[in-house]
Amino acid sequence: MTSPSIEIMFAARALAPLGPRDAPSGIVKIAAPAPWRLLREGLAGDRQGDLRHHGGPEKALHHYPRDHYDAWAKEGPELVAALSAPPAFGENISTLGVTESDVCIGDVLAFGSALLQVSQGRQPCWKLNARFARPDMARRVQTSGRTGWYYRVLREGVAEPGDRLQRVERPLPDWSLSRLNDLLYRRMLDRDALAQMAELRPLAPSWRALAARRLAHGVVEDWSSRLVGA
Repeated sequence: MTSPSIEIMFAARALAPLGPRDAPSGIVKIAAPAPWRLLREGLAGDRQGDLRHHGGPEKALHHYPRDHYDAWAKEGPELVAALSAPPAFGENISTLGVTESDVCIGDVLAFGSALLQVSQGRQPCWKLNARFARPDMARRVQTSGRTGWYYRVLREGVAEPGDRLQRVERPLPDWSLSRLNDLLYRRMLDRDALAQMAELRPLAPSWRALAARRLAHGVVEDWSSRLVGA
């Protein structure tokens, strides 16, 4: 993994209605003033509209690779306006040169005086459909594997523009986010891999539980509510 320099972080300073139900959402973010305080619950000043599914210690910070923007624009020219600048996907951190194939579950990174750990990938939800005015955008993000990922904050701290994300530990080198996405959405009932996934201690507990349920019942969970909305 390269050590990208961070010039901007993004936060939702206020919630805004989104979609046909006007659900409160913090997906629309703006540049957050530096210095950035990185807390257990996320970037100081950031907000989430649905605390059941967004935010919290296991989803404290969302990182989405700017590298994917060109691919989305080529696949959907109608998305170009929304992709004109980050944070189109509601990310807190946007970088170039690092994607899901370069990042592993459990990676520990220093950022300023804070210490972050990759906790899980992003499971896209219907709010991306509303954000991009495409009813299938969440499903396309999931299918593509261009999901981005989340960090938990192991040590709270402060970061400044120009500080780099420096990897200091990699406990699970065989478990890239690309591999995890492949298991979740393609090889969905690979029992050997699911058994391993269920035991990955740095992985968010909810994702370990998901693997355990698939193993126990031999059934893939219904994604319709998440991808389309109730």
